[in-house]
Amino acid sequence: MPKYSRRDALRTLGASALAATSATLLGRPASAAYEARYPIEPGAELRVLRWKRFVQGDEDLWMANTHKFTQLSGVPVRVDSENFEDIRPKAAVAANVGSGPDIVYGWFDDPHLYADKVMDLTDLADYLGNKYGGWYDLVKRYSTRDGRWIAIAMGILGGCVTYRRSMIEAAGFDRVPTDLPNYLKLLQALKAKGTPCGFALGNAVGDANAWCHWLVWSHGGKMVDEQNKVVINSKETIAALEYGKAMYQTFIEGTLSWLDPSNNKAFLAGDIALTLNGISIYYAAKKSEDPRLREMAKDIYHAPMPVGPVGRSSELNLFSPGFVFKFTKYPNAAKEYIRFMMEKEQYEAWQAASIGYVAQPLKAYRSNPIWTADPKHTPFRDIPERTLDDGYAGRLGPASAAVMADYIMVNMVAEAASGAASPQAAAQRAERRARRSYS
Repeated sequence: MPKYSRRDALRTLGASALAATSATLLGRPASAAYEARYPIEPGAELRVLRWKRFVQGDEDLWMANTHKFTQLSGVPVRVDSENFEDIRPKAAVAANVGSGPDIVYGWFDDPHLYADKVMDLTDLADYLGNKYGGWYDLVKRYSTRDGRWIAIAMGILGGCVTYRRSMIEAAGFDRVPTDLPNYLKLLQALKAKGTPCGFALGNAVGDANAWCHWLVWSHGGKMVDEQNKVVINSKETIAALEYGKAMYQTFIEGTLSWLDPSNNKAFLAGDIALTLNGISIYYAAKKSEDPRLREMAKDIYHAPMPVGPVGRSSELNLFSPGFVFKFTKYPNAAKEYIRFMMEKEQYEAWQAASIGYVAQPLKAYRSNPIWTADPKHTPFRDIPERTLDDGYAGRLGPASAAVMADYIMVNMVAEAASGAASPQAAAQRAERRARRSYS
C-alpha cells in the first residue's frame, strides 16, 4: 500500500517530525517552550500498543505526531502496532500480569473488562470535551463507568457501503437503496451480472462485527434489552437471519473465513462490486501507483447502510478507546501523551493524512476540512451519529465486552447464513452463549 508522501508530511508537520520511522523513539531534553498540562515525571518513558494501519497515512502521521511529542516533552515513546485481532489478547495479558504497555488503543468496550485496573481519566476527558465542543453520546457510553472516564477515545473506524458505481448501474440501479427490500434486490442483481458482493463472516474485529450487528439491529433484534436480559432469540432476530441467508446467496465464495483485510483485497482485485468497509479501499486505490487502481478510484463511492423496519440508522462501527493501566510508572506522562495526540494541531493533521479513516469522538472535529475536501469522504463524517454501542440496548460492562470478544453475534449470523444451522437453532445457541456472560 502506498505511503503518505514525505511532501505531505513536510507540509503538515515540518521536516523535524519525519524521523519517526521505527517503533522506538529516542528521548531528548524537553523543549523549554513546551508546557505540559500534566507535570511529567522525571525519567518518564512510555510504551503504547495500537492497531496496525489499513491506511498508511494513519500510521505515518501517528508516528510523526508521536515523534513530535518526544521532541517537545523529552519523553521517549515506543509504539507497538499489531494486527486488529492481536490487540485484545495482548491487552488482556498486560492486565493480568500487571506489566506491558502503559497505553492501549483497543476495541469497543474492552476497558470495561479491566475497569479496576485502568486509570481514571475524568479530568482529561473534561478538559478535552470543554475545549473541543463536547464528546458524542456514543463516546460517553463506551468510555465511562460508574461516573468516571476509564478511556479517551482515539475515534471510530467507520464503515460505509463501498461500491463500484459502474457495476451497480449495470445492474439497473443508480444508487444504493436505503431500504432492505431494494438493497437485497441490488445484491441479487449484482450476483446475476457476475459482479457479486462480499461481507466478512470470519471473526473479523471490524467488518464482520459491523455488518452482523447492523443486520440484527436493523430488523429490531438485539442481544439484550434495557435490563441486560438476553433477548437475542426473538422473532426479530429470526427475520434478520432469514434476510442474512438471502444476502449470503449473493456473496462471492469464501467469506466464511474472511478477516478484516479480505474484502479490501477482493474489492481491489476487481472480484466484488460492493462491500462494507472503511475508507481504506478508496485510499489504497486513490494513492496507488498502479494506473488500474487509480482509474478504479474514480468509480468507487460510499453510502450509509440501509435502514430496516426499526426506521432509523442502526449501525455498529469499530470504536477505538485509549486506556492507561494503573501499573504504569508514569501516569502523568501517559495522560500528557494522550492529550497531545488529541489536540487540534495533531488530531486534524492525522485525520487528513488518512482521509478520514477515523471519525471524530469530539464534536469540534466534525468541521475538519477533510470531510468536504472530497465528497466521497463525507458519508464517513456522520458515523458518530449513526452508530450504536455494541451492548445495545443494555449497559456496557464486562458482560457486553465478553460477548463481543467471543464473536457471538458474528457466529450466529455465519451459522444461519451459510446453512450450518437453521436461524432458530443459531439464535438458540447464541442465547445460551450470551447467558454465560450475562448471568
